[in-house]
Amino acid sequence: MAKRILLVDDEPLIIKGLKFTLEKDGYETLVAADGEEALKLFHEYPVDLILLDVMLPKLDGIAVCQRIRETSNVPIIMLTAKGEDIDKILGLEYGADDYMTKPFNILEVKARIKTILRRAAGAGRPEDQNVFRVRNLEINSVNRSVTLNGEDVRLTAKEFDLLLLFILHRGRVFSREEMLEQVWKNDYSGDARTVDVHIRRLREKIEKNPTQPEFIFTKWGVGYYFTDRDD
Repeated sequence: MAKRILLVDDEPLIIKGLKFTLEKDGYETLVAADGEEALKLFHEYPVDLILLDVMLPKLDGIAVCQRIRETSNVPIIMLTAKGEDIDKILGLEYGADDYMTKPFNILEVKARIKTILRRAAGAGRPEDQNVFRVRNLEINSVNRSVTLNGEDVRLTAKEFDLLLLFILHRGRVFSREEMLEQVWKNDYSGDARTVDVHIRRLREKIEKNPTQPEFIFTKWGVGYYFTDRDD
């Protein structure tokens, strides 16, 4: 059965583009132009994922997210035209699973949707919440272990945290600054190029050929991302 996605945005061109692309990929879509309509549709129809704009008429996206989280764990990706961290932080604190800043690349939107739906599909199986498998690579988030072809891979704490960040958000491109914020938090205030060093070392440990990676890819001028392909 096709997955159903609720698209909530008051910009017609954005809705038109998302609706066309997602339906072309086999998804069903519902469309709302304001927060109140979004809640009405959510309560009337079962949905598998919600793309939810922060700035909406009648009821903003944060309030909509809060209302939905009172009764449901449906995956929510927040969309925002603002670059301030406060919108991103608020969106995630109130129960969003991820966020994207406008303007966004439709290919990245599709990759995020695919990743989050895959994660949600395994949410009912406890082992899948802790163990992540991508081809011949296995990551256990509980005992913080990694195996490749059944052999243990020894990672530093930061290397493991980077790898887990990528695994939890497959297909999403992270900038160096975002990785410093997510992994190093307040522990580091130096050159962002330290991320490049850790990525290089991580590739040396998990890639068959670090110069032709299969797992961690470079988005030139932007950052890094983990493959969304399982084959």
